[in-house]
Amino acid sequence: MRRAIGRWAVLAVAVPLAAVGARRIGQAVEARRGSNRVSRLLHKGADTLQGMTGRKRRHRFGFR
Repeated sequence: MRRAIGRWAVLAVAVPLAAVGARRIGQAVEARRGSNRVSRLLHKGADTLQGMTGRKRRHRFGFR
């Protein structure tokens, strides 16, 4: 029971926070250096993390 609560807490709190952090870092890198491999990787990682928690985000350019 305790393990299930711990797993839920990680999925409910830590994963969305990690996705937000990765997205903000990606936006900062992109603002400073333009779109590059690192910024695209951070955005894709944030999309993947948010997909794990069931929340879908709006895409930046309205497609995908």
